[in-house]
Amino acid sequence: MSITAEFRVQPSHQGAPGLAHGGVLATALDETLGSLNWLLRTIAVTGRLETDFLRPVPVGTTLHLTAEATAVAGRKIYSTATGRIGGPDGPVAVRADAVFIEVKVEHFVNHGREEEIRAAMDDPDQLRRARAFEVNP
Repeated sequence: MSITAEFRVQPSHQGAPGLAHGGVLATALDETLGSLNWLLRTIAVTGRLETDFLRPVPVGTTLHLTAEATAVAGRKIYSTATGRIGGPDGPVAVRADAVFIEVKVEHFVNHGREEEIRAAMDDPDQLRRARAFEVNP
């Protein structure tokens, strides 16, 4: 199972002058990897994210991201991702390996900030949808 995405590096994503901040790139990889969990119909959180920065990514660049689930073992979902510059077949600028841990929706209720929990409770469909999503096919 795999997914592709694009991330456009904006001036607000700058770290060193003219270049993307590594934390922003790690976030783009994490979000792409996390999207795999939706395809697996699993609620999961990042347990480990190991990121390698291979090339600088200039502001204004479109990062072409691909992610793939490589294994599932119990509650652990193993995945890998790459971010390429210059096009989907361009050189790899960043890559990441991750382990996601399957959780129940109550994880967010028990550990989330009270304001966000109240907001979710104001939208009863949101909690119902999350609970219905817990069942793996």
